[in-house]
Amino acid sequence: MGKHSAKSGLYLYAVAPSPGEGTLGFPGIDGKPVCAISSGRLAAIVSEAPNGKIRPERRYLAAHQDVLKRLMQTSTVLPVSFGIIADGPGAIETVLARNRKGFLEQLNRVTGKVEMGLRVTWDVPNIFEYIVNTHPALRVARDRLLSNPRGPSQDDKIELGEMFNRMLNEDREACTEKVTGILARCCFEIQPNPCRSEREVMNLACLVGREKQDKFQAAVFEAAKLFDNSFAFDYNGPWAPHNFVEMDLSL
Repeated sequence: MGKHSAKSGLYLYAVAPSPGEGTLGFPGIDGKPVCAISSGRLAAIVSEAPNGKIRPERRYLAAHQDVLKRLMQTSTVLPVSFGIIADGPGAIETVLARNRKGFLEQLNRVTGKVEMGLRVTWDVPNIFEYIVNTHPALRVARDRLLSNPRGPSQDDKIELGEMFNRMLNEDREACTEKVTGILARCCFEIQPNPCRSEREVMNLACLVGREKQDKFQAAVFEAAKLFDNSFAFDYNGPWAPHNFVEMDLSL
């Protein structure tokens, strides 16, 4: 099984508890009917991929997410990353058989749970100036460089940049500790993901009980009260638990 196969194949959305064989009653990518291929207690949720490959276009990515959302309304799923196509039912059944124990263990881990995301950013005009102004040692170092009549050397600039990054990361760690301390009361697991920009303070994936989403929302508001207006809190979900499952689909 791989990202590209022959002229036709089965596009894979998720692994789920077996609902029995047959069509699930809603469309997937390219409007093809979504169906389940079962093997014992597990099923792969698939639709036909006539040309054997799927490009990461917005409409296809949206269709993939829509299928996962529909599945989550009635079942727990192990989501598969975008673009995986199997050669046919035989390849699907082989993957399910070879990974049965691991898939069942992971389903047990996430049963009745959804993934919620929380992204916190510094909502300030200039992140460098903000960090400088909230760290006296960094401000002293910056002012010393600017006061040098010959101008700062390359080494001085590198040293100041390293100092800035160190203090930025220390702030991130301290803020994340405060937030996760509150969210931990309503989350089964919290997975910090790498920050994608300098302004990002934290990017958390949270495994939350399906019926506890309101408690998660309340915890986010409670955590936000610990911070001033320099911070923006943005939560999202529910999603399939992408950050809490590991799908090895190699044959």
